[in-house]
Amino acid sequence: MVTFLDFEKPIAELEAKIKELQAMPATQGISIAEDVARLEVKADLLLRQTYGKLSAWQKTQVARHQSRPRFNDYVRMLIEDFVPLAGDRAFGDDKAILGGMGRFRGRPVVVIGHEKGSDTEGRLRHNFGMAKPEGYRKAIRLMDLADRFGMAVITLIDTPGAFPGVEAEARGQSEAIARSTEQCLRVGVPNVAVIVGEGGSGGAVALATANRVLMLEHAVYSVISPEGCASILWRSAEKAQDAAAALKLTAQDLIRLGVIDAVVSEPLGGAQRDPKAAIASVGHAISTALDEFKGKDAATIRRERREKFLALGRTAII
Repeated sequence: MVTFLDFEKPIAELEAKIKELQAMPATQGISIAEDVARLEVKADLLLRQTYGKLSAWQKTQVARHQSRPRFNDYVRMLIEDFVPLAGDRAFGDDKAILGGMGRFRGRPVVVIGHEKGSDTEGRLRHNFGMAKPEGYRKAIRLMDLADRFGMAVITLIDTPGAFPGVEAEARGQSEAIARSTEQCLRVGVPNVAVIVGEGGSGGAVALATANRVLMLEHAVYSVISPEGCASILWRSAEKAQDAAAALKLTAQDLIRLGVIDAVVSEPLGGAQRDPKAAIASVGHAISTALDEFKGKDAATIRRERREKFLALGRTAII
């Protein structure tokens, strides 16, 4: 069952009418096939028009959609022989960041990413994808493992931000995020990051400082959430729509500004409508990105990554 967002209500009404007609019992001499076909064409056109002109705030809503594929979905479809690895070897295991080893289209890789959970129980278990220091220290450990054994690193980012609680700060949240970002820059193997939903603040950057940063068409990536920005600038979360527009957080904004390297197309209506197709698109984009590093040594990979981030902002068109 498709869960519709507020701005999708006209689409929802049309699709409900189509289902209603399709469920009607056949009546002799009366054909509803033409009516259904006409409504299907209308619904498809409306869907294309709606998703062809989404505002920044609407894209934020799509990026947060509860039915978008999560880390575990990507792993199941893209990674063979996956072996999950847990713990930071210092405090504990953070379920907001998952990771492990496996094979991606024949390549040995380490995969790390945020997991939000797909239902209420899962969201609570994974803390809505908001990692604590032990999550980032686990990521550091896995990146170091990948570096030592020559395995490419793939990271999947989907978080509103790092967990801001007192216990996280007491255990060194900012230091863990900084060291995770540093480890992204330090590894001598290619790393590819994909923003698959929300990319919020340093909690996202800690896994997204990669040779190639890819972003799904309707994902968002920003220094702060629209609500957080609105609360700071306007003292009201009701200004979140204005904040979203000002933050330039969409994939289309960020590719123009040079913050990301490529935009990965989503199925019509967003990844939530066809998760398998969305995951397949991400897999193809990751494969293409990794192919660019064939034959390059560790020093070259590090240098190119360093130069990429040092160049940010120099040629951006605002």
